[in-house]
Amino acid sequence: MTATAGLLAGGTAAAGTSPTWAAPAPVASTSTAQALADLVPAPVSVQPTAGVTHVLTADTTIHVQPGSPAARGVADRLAEMLRPPTGFALPIADAPATPPRAGITLLLSGADSRVGDQGYQLDVTADTVVLRARQPAGLFAGVQTLRQLLPPKVESATAQPGPWELPGARIVDHPRFAHRGAMLDVARHFHPVATVKRYVDQLARYKVNYLHLHLTDDQGWRLMIDSWPRLATYGGSTQVGGGPGGYYTKDQYREIVAYAAARHITVIPEVDMPGHTNAALASYAELNCSGEAPPLRTDIAVGYSSLCVGKEITYRFVDDVLRELAELTPGPYLHIGGDEAQVTSPADYQTFMDRVLPIVEKHGKRPMGWHEFVRTTTDTAAVPQYWGTTTSNSEVADAARRGHQVLMSPANKAYLDMKYNPSTPIGLSWAGYIEVRDSYEWNPGSHVSGVPESAVRGVEAPLWTETVETPAHLDYLAFPRLVVIAELGWSPWSTHDWTSFRERLGAQAPRWQRLGLEFYRSPQVPWRTGTGEPGRCTAPAWDGAAVYVGGDRVAHGGHHWTAKWWTRGEEPGTTGEWGVWRDEGFC
Repeated sequence: MTATAGLLAGGTAAAGTSPTWAAPAPVASTSTAQALADLVPAPVSVQPTAGVTHVLTADTTIHVQPGSPAARGVADRLAEMLRPPTGFALPIADAPATPPRAGITLLLSGADSRVGDQGYQLDVTADTVVLRARQPAGLFAGVQTLRQLLPPKVESATAQPGPWELPGARIVDHPRFAHRGAMLDVARHFHPVATVKRYVDQLARYKVNYLHLHLTDDQGWRLMIDSWPRLATYGGSTQVGGGPGGYYTKDQYREIVAYAAARHITVIPEVDMPGHTNAALASYAELNCSGEAPPLRTDIAVGYSSLCVGKEITYRFVDDVLRELAELTPGPYLHIGGDEAQVTSPADYQTFMDRVLPIVEKHGKRPMGWHEFVRTTTDTAAVPQYWGTTTSNSEVADAARRGHQVLMSPANKAYLDMKYNPSTPIGLSWAGYIEVRDSYEWNPGSHVSGVPESAVRGVEAPLWTETVETPAHLDYLAFPRLVVIAELGWSPWSTHDWTSFRERLGAQAPRWQRLGLEFYRSPQVPWRTGTGEPGRCTAPAWDGAAVYVGGDRVAHGGHHWTAKWWTRGEEPGTTGEWGVWRDEGFC
């Protein structure tokens, strides 16, 4: 690289001065350059700079837009991410008036006009890494791209050997949809604060910006409401299959909300009603039309419960719950459910929503709900979430024509709790089996007739937890399909190509292994789980026609595998820890 080229990369010499010599740029290795092709979600525009690499060193400083606490928060997240694996100090300092010619710089100015409020521009040269955006959310999205440009070992919790290289490039990127969400059901099985935070971190890596928490259902009430404390202490005392259940104190809920906000994720809390309310009905007899409380339920049946629409105390209860929830929630939405109210007559359902929707608005929030509720209102501020399994729904199409923005979560495409195939050990199958390609092959902007892309607010991947008891269960159902939905929400439709996507998705595996994710190793995806090839390990290569018994050891996909029991034809790595092969790690 010439001195002149170095100046073009790092800035222009002042008039009347001699050009400053720049050291030759490191040559990009094949693996470093490949990182640009492996990005998930796919960016809008990537312009590689051939032969150029930027190397982070112990002297690297992170510079940040002066006077912006939010931008400083993004810099803090970046430093938190990079310090453990690199072992570098990575001090944070205000950026000077002229962008520095070394280190990493985060700026809220100068970005390409196309990036909008959530996009970014990332320039990597031999001398500098400059990330620009119009808003802190865009900076944070750019940081997630930056981390994928670094080697997978960047996801390690302890110091790793270098080098820490980024490929030279300009990336201009912005999301297709403003809303890219994931729902976690903590009602069917309670999941503690630490598990929710762990999931938040996983969402943030793939530019998901909304976390929908399903806080109440027939099997459990998971948030303390001071005016109705038995909702949590009694209604939250069990879960599907029995067990102690649990609930969040208000401080714990605030902790989740703040943790998510620091990662530019907005929490949308859901209190499902008038159905899915057995936990509440069991906690307070007066909420029942009969005046008698039913027993707590630990099964997974649906559609049998309803608040008593004709009682005035019902609306005092709803008002109290939504008031306290709104006080805890800085985001603009409260989700009121509204689905599967099978024992509530259509007239009562209309009456209920006529009373409840104004309560949501009284407390300064916009209502969201499962798509059934939208038939009761013409207020276009209300957001219906489509969860049906068909591509035609007249109520949703009518709502779109009125001006409602629809959040797309078709159960047979986006529900993460559906099994991958009949042999999947956890999950449900009422909406069908959803392999990775099934979750990829649909277009949120044209999926439902009469709902054009202009009427689509975004996408959400719900994860119901009837069968999800542990973080490992959550990992197995969410990964890789959560990443699929994240790409559908972020990337332009012009990039949609299964052949390309499956390669990029497979490249995430070494990162997930570093993070300890127990992901489903779909046979549809060429997982990049090691540097070896089948048969190069010390054990013999796996043979699909051979019979193996417990203890037999084979090599496949760069890993050693040990048979747990008798098998023939089941490929190692296709069913994760519940399969017949135990992964013994890299060769």
